[in-house]
Amino acid sequence: MALKWKVHGDGRNLAPGEVVKPDERLSWPRTVGIGAQHVIAMFGATFVFPLVMGLDPNIAVMMSGVATIIFLLIVQGKIPSYVGSSAAFVGGVVAIRAAGGDSATVTGAILVVGVVVIAIGVAVHFLGAQIINRIFPPVVTGAVVMLIGFGLAFVVAETYWPQDPWIALITMIATFLIIVLFRGFLGRIGILLGLVFGYVLSWAVDKVFGNITAFNAGIGEIDTHPRVSFQSVIDADWIGLPNFHAPTFQVSAVVLVLPAVIALIAENVGHVKAVGEMTGADVDPHMGKAIAADGVGTVLASAVGGSPTTTYAENIGVMAATRVYSTAAYYVAAIVAILFGLCPKFGALVAATPGGVLGGITVILYGMIGMLGAKIWVENRVDFADPINMVPVGAGIILAIGPVSHQVTGDFSLAGIAFGTIVVLGGYHLLRAIARRTAKEASGGGIGLERDSGQDSEQDAATG
Repeated sequence: MALKWKVHGDGRNLAPGEVVKPDERLSWPRTVGIGAQHVIAMFGATFVFPLVMGLDPNIAVMMSGVATIIFLLIVQGKIPSYVGSSAAFVGGVVAIRAAGGDSATVTGAILVVGVVVIAIGVAVHFLGAQIINRIFPPVVTGAVVMLIGFGLAFVVAETYWPQDPWIALITMIATFLIIVLFRGFLGRIGILLGLVFGYVLSWAVDKVFGNITAFNAGIGEIDTHPRVSFQSVIDADWIGLPNFHAPTFQVSAVVLVLPAVIALIAENVGHVKAVGEMTGADVDPHMGKAIAADGVGTVLASAVGGSPTTTYAENIGVMAATRVYSTAAYYVAAIVAILFGLCPKFGALVAATPGGVLGGITVILYGMIGMLGAKIWVENRVDFADPINMVPVGAGIILAIGPVSHQVTGDFSLAGIAFGTIVVLGGYHLLRAIARRTAKEASGGGIGLERDSGQDSEQDAATG
């Protein structure tokens, strides 16, 4: 794609019903303004998720800009989208750290997943988008998204909430109100506004009531400490490179984050189709490229110590609100994100977010992720009266929420989200195969084959 855009109309105004297409732009000042909105829309989640995963938010923000540019180049500007930090890996990362893994182990596992996503994207490009629905029907995709969210409940309960329960509770309630009461743009950045509110509240409580005696995640025990400390912010430089680090690779860590592949693909496909509906373009021919581009972004980001990437629904919301689908605005947003990443003081300010505030925010984030799985089921009218759908899904979700751990060998175990995903995916396809075989044997001969084909079609409709 040549980096050239036609000016839409007079470059200033949109008539009723008009949209700015991906290969068009408004005047540059207006395009920069739209780009700034995209930065704000992606900002909350893009630094919250690496913060929750224990990764450097500066690297994440910077690499989100790099990944966005790479994405736009790979899809040749056909799919306007911002690529920011993914939530799908949080559960796997928590499990890796619980097993003693460090940030290098985390990013190494994420990098391998990125390579897998690239391979899937290439396969989809050549085999067609329908292959995704065959392997990951909505009943499976919804279940995996749900268990990724609900499987993180123990992180809130054991890590964040105990650090400052009252701040966590107040932050949660404030975020509820912001998301529900504010409409439009402010509502879309409700998580970010809630985090800022909790941050300021924690600072104010420190000034009025003094330090808190509670669990300190930094040392892993109870002590007396300030909720907010700005010493690291004071010590940080205004301009400089983030703390890049190289990944290391462990098979056991890779297994823990592999389930995120399903969520990434489901997320990407859903976002791409949403963009296609808004722009009126046929995006199926570009679906494989979009998936592969997500994988490339994840590989590049994790190679230098950043967090995994994915397309962002928040920015799709900005496009819907503004009717501006120009990729020029996304290039602007990407450049701004890269500049943010070059400010260590900004990264230190983000890293100083109090644990209690993260407790109030993550309980909402994880719950919303889980409910997105239910949304996938509802939209695709998944039939849970069918035990093929209900049994493996129910079992997988319980294993994830537990989290249940299953020792496979002396030094390798499957637990939580990874274990639940394997049960959902493997169990669904196993039961589906057994049901088809049983139907064929019951009906017999060629008639049975025809009948099974019809049953498959009906079940595809029921499971999406």
